[in-house]
Amino acid sequence: MTQHRRRRATRVIAALALAVGIVGVRPANAQSAPDLAALLDDLVIANHILYHQGVVDGFGHVSVRNPEQPDHFFMARAIAPGRVTRDDILEFDADAKPTKPNGPPVYAERFIHSEIYKARPDVMAVIHSHSPTVVPFSVTQVPLRPVVATASFLAPAVPVFEIRKVAGTSNLLVTDAVRGKALAETLGPHPVALMRGHGDVVVGPNVRRAVSRAIYTEIDARLLWQAITLGGPIEYITPGESALMEAGRDSAAEGHGANRTWDMWKDEALHAMK
Repeated sequence: MTQHRRRRATRVIAALALAVGIVGVRPANAQSAPDLAALLDDLVIANHILYHQGVVDGFGHVSVRNPEQPDHFFMARAIAPGRVTRDDILEFDADAKPTKPNGPPVYAERFIHSEIYKARPDVMAVIHSHSPTVVPFSVTQVPLRPVVATASFLAPAVPVFEIRKVAGTSNLLVTDAVRGKALAETLGPHPVALMRGHGDVVVGPNVRRAVSRAIYTEIDARLLWQAITLGGPIEYITPGESALMEAGRDSAAEGHGANRTWDMWKDEALHAMK
């Protein structure tokens, strides 16, 4: 490992270690009096968790709404998620422009985030990934539906964004506000939308819930694929069951809801950086 890479790894570990101490006991849905420093630490960790869980690779991005200025959001500069540090986090305005000009390169698909935040006041975090097992459900007539309790939020089914309806023949990237708005319209009130031949977008009331949803969307896609190969009717999670399960996940108590899995995934990300 070069000296430069050693220094960078040290910075990442330090940021993650700091976040463990700062946010380790924060409730999963605590947004009433947000601690901006803790929120940004969660954002850094979210990038690493999603990388180590196989939801993102060298591509994909995570953002959080700025609780102090809700039409702004925070996201890393254009960098692989597994390399994100606090120094890489930038603030963007409502039109997806960095608030500080002449900065580093930024993600081309940042309009996914800006347009969803405009359309969904309830959303506090947005994830775009190329989650591999969801892709087949975006290019076939088989809908992605929940078959496992941990993915009950997918009920009754996941909508699919068809970029050709807004951009014709394209490179499938959401690189302007028009495409971002069309994607937000497809997402509608749902927590997840697939992007044909591309991946998905996942949202949540906070970054921890969004990360959990992104991971369990990938897991559900794997399990549904396996169920399909077994043949016969599939018993999906019903909307009624989903409502009861999701109400339980809103718990802010330690050891429940998104905190339990978040703490585990965070520890795994820290360990992987050592």
